[in-house]
Amino acid sequence: MRLLVLNVDRDDDLGRKAKVKSPVVGRENNIRAAERLALADPEDSDVNSLFAAVSIYDELKVDGEDVEIATICGHISVGIKSDRIIAQQLEEVLDLTKVDEVILVTDGAEDEYILPIIQSRVKINSIRRITVKQSRSAEDTYYRILKILDDEKVKKQFVLPFALVLIVWSLFALLNMASAGFSAIILTLGAYLFIHSMRWERRIAQIWEDIKSGFMTGRMSLYTSSIAILILIGSVLYAYNQASSIVSSDELQAWHFVVSFIKNVVWGIVGAGLLAAFGRVIDVKVREKSTPWKYWVLPFSLLSFGFIGSAIFGALDEMLYSNFSFDLFLRTSFFWVNLLLGILIAAVGAITYHYIKEIFMVEVEETTTEAS
Repeated sequence: MRLLVLNVDRDDDLGRKAKVKSPVVGRENNIRAAERLALADPEDSDVNSLFAAVSIYDELKVDGEDVEIATICGHISVGIKSDRIIAQQLEEVLDLTKVDEVILVTDGAEDEYILPIIQSRVKINSIRRITVKQSRSAEDTYYRILKILDDEKVKKQFVLPFALVLIVWSLFALLNMASAGFSAIILTLGAYLFIHSMRWERRIAQIWEDIKSGFMTGRMSLYTSSIAILILIGSVLYAYNQASSIVSSDELQAWHFVVSFIKNVVWGIVGAGLLAAFGRVIDVKVREKSTPWKYWVLPFSLLSFGFIGSAIFGALDEMLYSNFSFDLFLRTSFFWVNLLLGILIAAVGAITYHYIKEIFMVEVEETTTEAS
């Protein structure tokens, strides 16, 4: 029976800090990996886990066991991505070592989430959890808390939301709006948790990098998008003021407010979208040196949305004023003209997009043929 001493680093401290590529197979390779990690971060618990795995390997060798040792790593984004990497590396190690059973070595409870992954592929003979001995003095505890807070993963998950709470509360306190501060804190934490749960951190970071590079390189879409956002905000405020001016004492006041708000904000959305799309088209054409044919249908769609939306919600607004008079709804020329115009624009956009796409694909094929 062949044994494998398997050390698991689920968040890939070995790769991130020591720049060691996993899986790491063999006693000497694991010792070198442990030494590199110890030099990079002497206080990382994975260092102790690596040396403990080597120690277990040596003990089994002395007892005459047929044993091998390996370390597999996951990813800093602990979860599905990390576990998939661990499963892939485990398959590689099992194919290479041809073992029958595994002795699992971990440095904490987090690593044991991958137990089902390992058990589905090989029998686990034993589990060794490595716990670092620590001093119980207050000074040592304080020191270790500071070290934990300095970890990149802990900063993102715990320190960042706490910092956001302090910043938002301070801003509202300086503006003498402390009563609204609690609501703003709840909104901020809700937005943070939503972004974190959807795993949008990298996308937002990429957007921020694009904004910075846009300022440095003079990207047109950055400026048009900024103006589009201002237009959108102005349209929302205008629509809110117009809807708030509705005076109605009946029970349909809330519905009338919503309909009036949408009616007045539709063209603001269309204008902001057209401006943002215009900047993007300029960037694609000038900076990326490509034909922005895929944006052809966008202005048609936005204009169609504007005409159809204003027709429907404008007619609904008139209908609510007249206490659900459907005759007025159907007789309104504004409704029919805008509705038909919106449908016509959408049809023109779809038809011309079809031909533009065919022409573009022919040009691409001709270019590829000439290049080959």
